[in-house]
Amino acid sequence: MPQPPKSVPLPVNQKWYADGLRFKCTQCGNCCSGGPGFVWLTVDDMHRIAQFLHMEFDAFTLEHVRKVADKYSLKEKRNYDCVFLKREGGKAMCGVYPVRPMQCKTNVRHPDDWAEAAEHCPGMCDADAPRYELDHIEKCRNHPESP
Repeated sequence: MPQPPKSVPLPVNQKWYADGLRFKCTQCGNCCSGGPGFVWLTVDDMHRIAQFLHMEFDAFTLEHVRKVADKYSLKEKRNYDCVFLKREGGKAMCGVYPVRPMQCKTNVRHPDDWAEAAEHCPGMCDADAPRYELDHIEKCRNHPESP
């Protein structure tokens, strides 16, 4: 049976995550490093992070933000790690975790992406991880700042 385009809302019983998803961050850093990518930012994200870092907005954006077409993304380190990824004692931590961008808070993936990401993320599909139910996932996916 052909799949509808991603832009067409699916009935609840057809959503690939209808039974919920299990996830618990293990602080491996795999989602914040690797190949080049984008962490999309809203203007609110930029203001929140700048304030958290005690930086003027313009100074923050000059140092940490790049413009990509008509959007804004965090810059990456030379090795493609997120600019705010810190590694200490075998763990990876977000240097702006309390105010991290909406994309990082609501990283709900397409089924093919979820399966691929789960190969590299020990926290995805772990039987001991908390289960996020459909209503929570939908709330995150439909948040106005969600990418």
